[in-house]
Amino acid sequence: MTRVPEKRSLDASKVEVAQNRFVRLLWIIAGTLSLAVGVVGIILPFLPTTPFALIAAACYLRGSKRMYDRLVENRYFGGYLRDYMEGRGVSNRATVVSITFLWALILLSVVFATSDLIIRAVLIAVAIAVTIHLLRLRTRT
Repeated sequence: MTRVPEKRSLDASKVEVAQNRFVRLLWIIAGTLSLAVGVVGIILPFLPTTPFALIAAACYLRGSKRMYDRLVENRYFGGYLRDYMEGRGVSNRATVVSITFLWALILLSVVFATSDLIIRAVLIAVAIAVTIHLLRLRTRT
C-alpha cells in the first residue's frame, strides 16, 4: 500500500508563547482538554488520539513552553509525538497495536453493546475508515 507523506506540523523554535496571561491560560486549558480527549481516544476507538495530542502540543507551545516540553518528553506520548511532528511517522508496532485494539473494541461493541443493525454498520464503517487511515500513515521500522 502506498504511504502518504506526512506534513510537518510544528516548528517549536518559531512559535512564541503568548504574552498575555489570560491568553496563555486559555491555550493551556485548550491543550489540557485536547489531551484529555486524546487519552480517552486510547480507550474509545472512534476518537482518534493523535490529532488531539498534536493539538494539545500546539496549544501548550503557545501557552506554556514548560507544559509543551513535559508533553513531548512524556514517556508515553513524547517519542510518538516527536516522531510524528518531525515527519518520521509511527512505528510498525504502534500501528499493529492500534489496529488490534480498534478492532477488538469495535467487535466487542458490535457483539455486546448494541443489537441495532444500523449502529453495528456504522461501528464497522468507522473501524474500516480508521484502519485505512492508520495503514496509510508513514511508518518507520
